[in-house]
Amino acid sequence: MVLLGKLADLGGAPALSLAGPLDWAGLKAALPETLSEAIDDPRVRVAVNGALLADKAALQAGEDDEIALLPPVSGG
Repeated sequence: MVLLGKLADLGGAPALSLAGPLDWAGLKAALPETLSEAIDDPRVRVAVNGALLADKAALQAGEDDEIALLPPVSGG
């Protein structure tokens, strides 16, 4: 799993290895508590194998799938 931006800070690394298959509840349960809480932010996006999910609660990832958690970004 790939963590970007502040999510990498909360996870303690830019990548974590998690055993699949994973759904949204399983992913949250496998993460450190602070990171699990942070990804509930509706602005956090989830991608599986490079494809953004419209609804992160619909996450279904297999053993070899790459999950990426993308924090909200600010621009200016």
